[in-house]
Amino acid sequence: MGAQQVAERFAELYGARPEGVWAAPGRVNLIGEHTDYNDGFVMPFALPHQAVAAVSRRTDGALRLHSADIDGGVAELRLDALVPGGDRNWTAYPAGVVWALREAGHEITGADVHLSSTVPTGAGLSSSAALEVVIALALNDLFGLGLQRWRLARLCQRAENVYVGAPTGIMDQTASACCEPGHALFLDTRDLSQRQIPFDLAAEGLRLLVVDTQVKHAHSGGEYGKRRAGCEKGAALLGVDALRDVPFEGLDEALARLGDEEEVVRLVRHVVGEDHRVERVVGLLSAGDTRAIGPVLTEGHASLRDDFRISCPELDLVVDTALANGALGARMTGGGFGGSAIVLAEVSDVDTLTKAVEEAFAAAGFTAPRVFEAVPAAGARRVL
Repeated sequence: MGAQQVAERFAELYGARPEGVWAAPGRVNLIGEHTDYNDGFVMPFALPHQAVAAVSRRTDGALRLHSADIDGGVAELRLDALVPGGDRNWTAYPAGVVWALREAGHEITGADVHLSSTVPTGAGLSSSAALEVVIALALNDLFGLGLQRWRLARLCQRAENVYVGAPTGIMDQTASACCEPGHALFLDTRDLSQRQIPFDLAAEGLRLLVVDTQVKHAHSGGEYGKRRAGCEKGAALLGVDALRDVPFEGLDEALARLGDEEEVVRLVRHVVGEDHRVERVVGLLSAGDTRAIGPVLTEGHASLRDDFRISCPELDLVVDTALANGALGARMTGGGFGGSAIVLAEVSDVDTLTKAVEEAFAAAGFTAPRVFEAVPAAGARRVL
């Protein structure tokens, strides 16, 4: 739904036009998976798919929420009754942002909200972060909080970690809040420093496809948390604050020090290697050698599959089929256990690749995938 449609539906629901309409995008992570909660490097870019929110202020301590994408009427919550873990519905995401803002000392007195999103849910494209960031930006503007984008991202992460209970890192919210069109965001998750790296695929005759396997995942599930705990154990055993502090050149020595901690060895090898892959991709893109990032993406998938062990048959089938049909590189993207894969390809190969992947899924008896082109888009903004 466009901004005007969302505003009109808001008026139908609440009896008056909204004070404004905001949008925040989903994201694709080009490289740098499961590094963000290890103080490492990531490289996402924003998608054209976005969450759109029409919002007005209230002064009576009520938070009224409605989504065009969820069956049901308007949900009404009381701000003074918001507590972490108390909401297992979709409303936990916007409510968590309000809770986080209030916990940080910002005076939010209530709001009416109507939402609509085109970001696929459960596809590893940060639908939840888009939802959080659009609410945070709207409230920041309406209540004159004056918070910078990186600070809004931090508060949205706290909402997801503490209020929702999903142990995610800072990448998704920062990407939604801070990305620029035509660029990938090189983000240091330790100090939140950012560099916008030009990523204009069309100008080079390239395309990046997203293949949504339709296999749903949930970050709040136990497997994600187990891997995060394993990474923290590895850092503790190696005597560093985070795995970011293990130099790639010293990786073999570090792994040897971990001894027979097989699972921890695998996790550490992935994270340290993945940070190095991000730096390699930054160097290649900065040098204008975009095609050369393909093999680095594929290396990342092998590491996520074999060391981090968060792939699935559908994701592996996308990658294997794409590479067998001329792709320059391919890998799963997002938290894992389902979701999406990305495929870097020449424009001339896109139709062949797409058909091959669709046919491979049909032959395997899998649900038909959704395939679309990923174009680096704008981050969160006011649209009406």
